[in-house]
Amino acid sequence: MVKILHLSDIHLGSGFSHGRLNPETGLNTRLEDFVVTLSRCIDRAIAEPVDLVLFGGDAFPDATPLPIVQEAFAAQFRRLVDAEIPTVLLVGNHDQHSQGAGGASLCIYRTLGVPGFIVGDRLATHQVQTGSGTVQIITLPWLTRSALLTRPETDGLSLGEVNQLLIDRLRVALEGEIRRLDPNLPTILLGHLMTDTAQFGAERFLAVGKGFTVPIGMLTRPCFDYVALGHVHRHQVLCDAPLVVYPGSIERVDFSEETEEKGFVLVDVERGNAQMRFCPLPVRPFQTIRVNVAESETPQTDLLAAIQAAAIEEAVVRLIYQVRPDQLEAIESNALHQILSPAHTYTIQAELVSQLARPRLPELGTGRSMDPIEALRTYLDNQPHLAEIASDLIHAASALLDDGEMPQFEAPLPEFLASPQPHAETEVAQLKLL
Repeated sequence: MVKILHLSDIHLGSGFSHGRLNPETGLNTRLEDFVVTLSRCIDRAIAEPVDLVLFGGDAFPDATPLPIVQEAFAAQFRRLVDAEIPTVLLVGNHDQHSQGAGGASLCIYRTLGVPGFIVGDRLATHQVQTGSGTVQIITLPWLTRSALLTRPETDGLSLGEVNQLLIDRLRVALEGEIRRLDPNLPTILLGHLMTDTAQFGAERFLAVGKGFTVPIGMLTRPCFDYVALGHVHRHQVLCDAPLVVYPGSIERVDFSEETEEKGFVLVDVERGNAQMRFCPLPVRPFQTIRVNVAESETPQTDLLAAIQAAAIEEAVVRLIYQVRPDQLEAIESNALHQILSPAHTYTIQAELVSQLARPRLPELGTGRSMDPIEALRTYLDNQPHLAEIASDLIHAASALLDDGEMPQFEAPLPEFLASPQPHAETEVAQLKLL
């Protein structure tokens, strides 16, 4: 049984806009957050100790990280070298240049010959000697379309056809690696990719190069005992046999990951079996406070109450509130800044609501769906002059929705329909809108 720590999507050096300068160190506090979180992962690997560490890609925000960021990353992974824990570093889309050419930020570790470090920047099979035996690992780094788009065989093909061609080529290449596997050794596929069954998050907007989606069926082969994935920031288990896992990112990169739990995965692997457990990390919270005070008589009071009710201490906070232009004078900015001061950092965004855009009926406002009959009934409830014919209108509308034919009234046609009132055309037009 080989014990493995699987982490991914460190993105060390990202999220600076959500931090502030630490006057004692001169560093951005979000960089310090990411380093502390990464150190907790390495601490756990050494404390267990594990036999192997798998990194699923995206070490940095891009292929040319700042020297201080590179140094922080190297300092943490150097601890694994000192502890004699072999490590596989997979190249993700953020570790490559935008077109997949010009090398990758992690390749320096192979060039330097760091003992115990394997850099997976190409589809290849590696046999790794661990304290609990030999493991074979197929590395599948982030693949881009550019390698195929420059070839004559892709001329005139649609994007979908190019994607299918790339999938076909990948299937053939992966099959070639599989046929060279030793069937007696525990086998792991380590890939940085999108699968067609994953739930995506921020990585959709953070992708440096346009990738393609890999069918889950290509990964769930019986020859694999564990499929360790990277790229998707939300932790999820896609399959149990074999075990296909995204550990998720170790830190929140923006507010799209506000509710996601962050962590890494510990896995016990042997030939024909794998067991895992997710290990959550204590990361800095993100908190969005949304308040609509456009209908409030006391907008300042309502804003302050909403902030007081939220858990903002040492969190990255954004306050988004909707307000009418005529209410702006009632909002005291100094009071908002003061009450938000316990947050780690915060932003305030006011969204002006035009009075012309306010719905005539509060019950029919945006942001909700309503049954047509319910909508008509709500409208009629707010039109006292239609009270006498309200039931007939609802009856007629129900019949139209049921079979599309105008119902036959037992009573004479309502006077409103037979002889329009001065306001009838306006009301009929409003009913059509509903």
